[in-house]
Amino acid sequence: HPMAIVAMEQDSLVYLRAEGISTPHAFTTRQGGVSKDHLASLNIGFSRGDSRENVLSNYTILGEVLGFTPDQVAATRQTHSDIVRTVTAKDMGRGITRSPFPECDALVTADEGVVLVVFSADCTPILLHDPVTGIVGAAHAGWRGTAADIAGKTVAAMAALGADPANIHAAIGPNIGQCCFETQSDVPEAMVKVLGGQAEEFIASRGRSYYVDLKGVNKALLERAGVRNVEVSRLCTCCREDLFWSYRRNGDKRGSQGALIQCRREAKV
Repeated sequence: HPMAIVAMEQDSLVYLRAEGISTPHAFTTRQGGVSKDHLASLNIGFSRGDSRENVLSNYTILGEVLGFTPDQVAATRQTHSDIVRTVTAKDMGRGITRSPFPECDALVTADEGVVLVVFSADCTPILLHDPVTGIVGAAHAGWRGTAADIAGKTVAAMAALGADPANIHAAIGPNIGQCCFETQSDVPEAMVKVLGGQAEEFIASRGRSYYVDLKGVNKALLERAGVRNVEVSRLCTCCREDLFWSYRRNGDKRGSQGALIQCRREAKV
């Protein structure tokens, strides 16, 4: 059967796993952490008003299931850019247990044990794994990042480390779906600019509004970059309040979910 993105449950923790990615990884949900009130409960963002102890506890909970500790994690410092940073073992803990990187919306690494994390509320989280070399990547694609082809730039950064795009397995996680992503003309125009006529199949118009399928655009951009294996989650962060925070639904009164992936070079396929 085709590879899928499936929900995994362990005690109260719920996360999503891509069947095509064989290294430890997760798209996180709201469920299974220790944070309270509107941050309940698996908030992984330090800038949401949560206590530092709660957020670190949430990373510890994830790490116990996936096989890492919070001090192995390196996090993005997101600004809706198309900046991809290459992470080494010396960067472990940045943005988590020590000072963060300069701005970046995607990370790649070839170093054993490093865990990359990106944060999302409605934007598109993308995880990438090359099982031949062990090289991994994680990207946060807002609509501006999508229009700047951060997906393709993340693939290029992995290729610069030695990954062949044809070997990469990619997974596109939960985001605001086409069902809920109502925009003005600026967003579809930006998609046409990056993808040309192919963008049309990911844009629907109703009245004066447009509805854009950002998962579809990012899948097309990954394929254009040479990635043959792309899994796509069907879940919408705006529809599924039980599982996700949504900027469009919750505004700033929300936690952060995200996506994380660990480099395991030893486990060569």
